[in-house]
Amino acid sequence: MDENYLQLFIDETSMTNRMVLGTLLPTKTWETLPHFFQTWLRNYTSGTLVYFITSLLWCFYVYYYKHNVYVPKEAIPSRKAILLQIYVAMKAMPIYTALPTVSEYMIENGWTKCFARISDVGWFSYTFYLCIYLVLVEFGIYWMHRELHDIKPLYKYLHATHHIYNKQNTLSPFAGLAFHPIDGILQAVPHVIALFLVPTHFSTHIALLFIEAIWTANIHDCVDGKIWPVMGAGYHTIHHTTYRHNYGHYTVWMDWMFGTLRDPSEEETKKM
Repeated sequence: MDENYLQLFIDETSMTNRMVLGTLLPTKTWETLPHFFQTWLRNYTSGTLVYFITSLLWCFYVYYYKHNVYVPKEAIPSRKAILLQIYVAMKAMPIYTALPTVSEYMIENGWTKCFARISDVGWFSYTFYLCIYLVLVEFGIYWMHRELHDIKPLYKYLHATHHIYNKQNTLSPFAGLAFHPIDGILQAVPHVIALFLVPTHFSTHIALLFIEAIWTANIHDCVDGKIWPVMGAGYHTIHHTTYRHNYGHYTVWMDWMFGTLRDPSEEETKKM
């Protein structure tokens, strides 16, 4: 890529930095920072806001507005459990948000296959590339998640931090980002690897990384949406109780293909 085209990525990142940081923080706290650190601060601020807003709204809806409708009273997590999840997530947040910052740096320097504008490839190619990107991410996250269970040191020193939440009354939307920071990055890194394999729209890539925070909040609320083939909370709750099933991300397809799928409806049938 020539320097003029790469400047489009830098301009877009700079504009986003100004929009977010200029709205939320005093100008003197960030405008003198180097571009890379401005981007990290923007990602950290945005990630923190997305985490708290999404999780608070979803907790309010499930536990209070729809009290005893989706989740029985005895399955609502305690305030202590939620505060621990927030502590773990916020301790990791500065490191989590380094990943999109590094991916933006690589894109700005032309190391990836990213393109700046949808018009550069057209809507058909954009959609086609996006589908390939999502399949690669789905495949990558499935195997990364599975190996975090199968490789004992990875589980013991990284993933076990998240799996202390192993019952309905210890799971909540706030648990969605309550990982060891290296664990959280490993599970998100397929998003970055895909940038080197398939042409990807820059803004879509960044948006999908932040959608991760919304998605993980949703699948830790223990509310089964029953929308096939979505890997919703019903499936993911089983993962937290059996440890050997439902490693997938957005869909059940990888678990179905590799023999690790366990359906919530089968679990309900066994209880009857």
